[in-house]
Amino acid sequence: MSTDTRISDQADKGLAKGQVGAFGLLVIGISTIAPAYTLTAALGPTAAEVGTHLPAIFLAGFVPMLLVALGYRELNNRMPDAGTTFTWATRAFGPWVGWMGGWGLIAATVIVLSNLAAVATDFFYIMLGQIFSSDALAGLKDDLWVNIPTTLAFLALAVWISYRGVQTTMVVQYVLVAFQVIVLVWFAIAGFVHLHQGTAFDPTPPVWEWFNPLGVGDVSTFTAGVSLSIFIFWGWDVTLTMNEETKDPARTPGRGSTLTVFVIIALYMLVALSVIAFAGVGTSGLGLGNPENQESIFAVLATPVMGPFAILMSIAILTSSASSLQSTMVGPARTLLSMGFFKALPAAFGRIHPRFKSPTVATFVSGVAAGAFYVVTRLLSENALWDTVTALGMMVCFYYGITALACVWWFRLEFFRSVRAVILQFLFPLIGGITLLVMFVKTALDSLNPDYGSGSNVGGVGMVFILGMAIIVIGLLLMGYQALRRPGFFRGETLPRDR
Repeated sequence: MSTDTRISDQADKGLAKGQVGAFGLLVIGISTIAPAYTLTAALGPTAAEVGTHLPAIFLAGFVPMLLVALGYRELNNRMPDAGTTFTWATRAFGPWVGWMGGWGLIAATVIVLSNLAAVATDFFYIMLGQIFSSDALAGLKDDLWVNIPTTLAFLALAVWISYRGVQTTMVVQYVLVAFQVIVLVWFAIAGFVHLHQGTAFDPTPPVWEWFNPLGVGDVSTFTAGVSLSIFIFWGWDVTLTMNEETKDPARTPGRGSTLTVFVIIALYMLVALSVIAFAGVGTSGLGLGNPENQESIFAVLATPVMGPFAILMSIAILTSSASSLQSTMVGPARTLLSMGFFKALPAAFGRIHPRFKSPTVATFVSGVAAGAFYVVTRLLSENALWDTVTALGMMVCFYYGITALACVWWFRLEFFRSVRAVILQFLFPLIGGITLLVMFVKTALDSLNPDYGSGSNVGGVGMVFILGMAIIVIGLLLMGYQALRRPGFFRGETLPRDR
C-alpha cells in the first residue's frame, strides 16, 4: 500500500486544490458531453438504423460506458492523477501502452474540439438569422472566409476561459449547462403534449418493445446503432482529469463521473421517447428516418414542437457547443500536463500558471492543435472534417478500452479479497473494456467500406478507416520520436510500472 500513496504524493503538479465538489463535476461532465449538441447530431442517424428501438440502443451504449466508468472510479480511488488514461495505463502496462493511451485521449478531444467550434459557429449564424429574420445572416455559416475566423474565435475564447482557471470554468458552466438542460426538458415535454393533443406529426405512443435490444434486427444493425450511441456518452471522463483539483481526490471524481452517466442517460431517454412519439421514424416529412433530417434533428423539429420558442433550441445548441468546447479543453490540457510532468513530452507541457493554477502551454497547444486541424480539414473538404469526427469514435473505444483493462490488470492481485473487488475491479471493467475494444476493431473493419461515413474513399478504401489509422500511425511516430529524445520515461524511470 505504500507504493500506492508514494506515486500519488509525488505527483503534485501545482494545480489548484480543493476547488470542485461532486455537483461541480456533474456540471462539467454534462457540459463536456453536450447533450443538446450531441442529440441533434445523433438522434436522426441512430433512429435511421434502429427505428423505434432507439431507447434500447441508448441503453445498450450506456452499459459499457457505465462499466468503464466504474473501472475508472476504482483506479481514481487508488491513484488520483490528472493524466488518467496515460498515467494509469503506464502504471499497469508500461510506458509504451500508456503513451498511446494518452495519445488516443488527446487525438479524440482535439478532433471533437474543432467539431464543437464548427457547430457553435453554425448555430451562431442560424440564431442571428432567426433573430433578424434574415436568410443572408444564416447563410454566413456556409461562407468559408466567415466560417473559419468565427470558428477560431470560439476556440480562442474557450482557451482563454480554460487558461483563467477552474473557478472561471465553473461560473461559466453553471449558467450554460442549466440553460441547455431546461430547454431540452421543455422540448421533450412539448413533444408529449402534442402526442396527447393529437397534433403530433406522426403520433407514436411509447411501448415497452422500444426498450428490447433483441428486437433491433440483425447483428450489424445492432452494432452500428451501439457504435453511434457510444459517441453520445463520451466526455464524462473529464470529471476524472480534474481529480487533483477536487475537494476529495480519491472519492469525489468517481462520484461525479458515475452521477454524470446516470443523469445523461435519463435525459437522453426522455428526449428520445419524446421525438419518436412526436415525429415517428418514417422517411418522409419530419420523420426521424428522413435523410434530409439527419444533419440536425432539432433544427427540423424545434419549430413544429416548440412554436415561437424554437429560437431557444438554437440558443441551447449554441450554448451546448460553446460550453462543451470550453470544458472539453480540460481533458487534453491535463493529459498533456501530466505527460510533460512525467517527462513523456517536453517539460514545458508541465508548466502551471502561478496565479490561475491552470496548465499554460498544455492549454494553448490543445487550442492551437484544434484550430489547425479545423482549418486544414475544412479547406481540404467538408467531408474530410466529418469523416475525421466519425473516426474519433474509434479513438474513444481505443483509450476507454485500454483504461478499463488497465483497471483489471492493476488490481489483479486483489480481485478475490471481497465480492466488491470481484465485481468492480475485475468483472465490470473487463466486460466494458473488451466490449469497447471489440467495437474499435469492428468499426475499423466496417470503415474499410467506401460507403462508410460520407462515402469518400481513396483507392476503394473508406476515408474513415484511412483517417482513423492515420491518427494511430501519427501517434506511433510521435511516440518513437519522444522515446529517442526522452528515454527516461520509456525506461520507467519517471513513472514506473509497479504491478
